Amino acid sequence: MNLATHLPDPIDFPQADTVIFDGECQFCQGQVARLASFDRWGKIVGQGDKLAFLSLHDPRVASLYPDLTHDMLMEQMYVVDHQGRRHGGADAIRYLSRRLPILWPIMPILHIPGSARIWRWMYQQVARRRYRWNKPNCDNGACAVHFGDKKGA
Repeated sequence: MNLATHLPDPIDFPQADTVIFDGECQFCQGQVARLASFDRWGKIVGQGDKLAFLSLHDPRVASLYPDLTHDMLMEQMYVVDHQGRRHGGADAIRYLSRRLPILWPIMPILHIPGSARIWRWMYQQVARRRYRWNKPNCDNGACAVHFGDKKGA
């Protein structure tokens, strides 16, 4: 199943923030599916359709966001907000905690003064190991590409 075909597309939701993620990473797909469900939950309280999604492997990413290189996108997900600002990795999660009502309970902990550096480090640790953790479920060969990579070790 191609997850990207079941997610809101930026073309259909031009006012939504765009989440750019690694669409070949099953771990990432699971997290993005969760984000999409959080956004759908927002519809219940009248605040849905805030997010649209693009795999970093989609050719549109390079033309729409030329400042975000492939290497940058492989290191962390990005949220491009409706005003064009880029939020990467842990900063993207912190941003989303303010946008999605279901994440509001964790917002205070993510925004403790001085904690951003810790959240960024934690995010990097997960991002670097995402393919390794999902290796048993990797059926498209994407995981194998990253095991020899010094960043994925």
